[in-house]
Amino acid sequence: VQLQASGGGLVQAGGSLRLSCAASERSFSNYGVGWFRQAPGKEREFVASKSWNGGSTVYADSVKGRFTISRDNAKNTVYLQMDSLKPEDTAVYYCAARLYAAADTTTRAFNYWGQGTLVTVSS
Repeated sequence: VQLQASGGGLVQAGGSLRLSCAASERSFSNYGVGWFRQAPGKEREFVASKSWNGGSTVYADSVKGRFTISRDNAKNTVYLQMDSLKPEDTAVYYCAARLYAAADTTTRAFNYWGQGTLVTVSS
């Protein structure tokens, strides 16, 4: 499975961005998906995830109420809507997937990764 993340960019604090992650797999609806981010000099951290059947969604406390993960199985695409952005949200954002995954929160739970898209939030 190949994942292609896009939608990053420069935005002012308080603004919004929507990231997309397009998958090459036709049966992508059978994959649990997640978004992670990595700021300069820091480890990759969990942002949000959704189980393969859509029954579970988990968010990191730092983004709860501001970010929304969603998926369009007809388009084999996962989205991350980011609102009320803060400078501390600045990072490279990665999408990830694994067949029949739950709404996992660790990097080791996912075995397919996109290339990352940079989000920069200015103050």
